Parts: sequence; structure tokens; C-alpha cells
Amino acid sequence: AERLGVGFLPLRKAGKLPGKTISEDYALEYGTATIEMHDDAINAGAKILLIDDLIATGGTAAAGIKLIERLGGEVVHAGFIIDLPELGGARVIRDLGVPVTSLCAFEGE
Repeated sequence: AERLGVGFLPLRKAGKLPGKTISEDYALEYGTATIEMHDDAINAGAKILLIDDLIATGGTAAAGIKLIERLGGEVVHAGFIIDLPELGGARVIRDLGVPVTSLCAFEGE
């Protein structure tokens, strides 16, 4: 973000961000979790690039997209370093209307 001269906003596990936040619950392979972001992090109409290290089931990224959209932002693309395609996460994000790019994919166990 710094190199591009654009903003950065963190999405974190519940309780990790200071100040007032909004949250979204999502399903994991083994239960549920919650992510949060600051409630004033996005201006309505902001175009957002969502970046994460790994996409597996897509639950975390989908929850992040929902948080961003709740504040009036639009996720225009999602990028990941690693995709685990057999778990279907990239498909989940594409089904939300967000294009997905990953640098590498690892199939199988």
C-alpha cells in the first residue's frame, strides 16, 4: 500500500483491533470465527483490493468482503499468494462477484 500510495486497512481476529469495530462471523472447517475492522475505515464508494496470504474455504475472505460492503465499499479484486483449489474458496469469492488472482496453487493433500 505504501509503495502504491494507497490506504491500508487491517481485518483482524476479534479483539485484536483498538477502538470501535464492526464484526462478521464466518464458518471454518472446524467451527466458527469472527473478524473485525474499524467502523470508520472506509468511505462509501471506496474501491478495495483484498489481499491475503492463503485462500482455502473462502470463509475469511467472504467475511471481509461483507464487512467492506457493509460500510459502503466495493471489493474490486481479491489476491492471494496461495490457493488451495480443492477447498473451493476462490469459487466462493468469484460467486460473490469478485475476481480472484493467486500466485500459486497447491492441489491434493
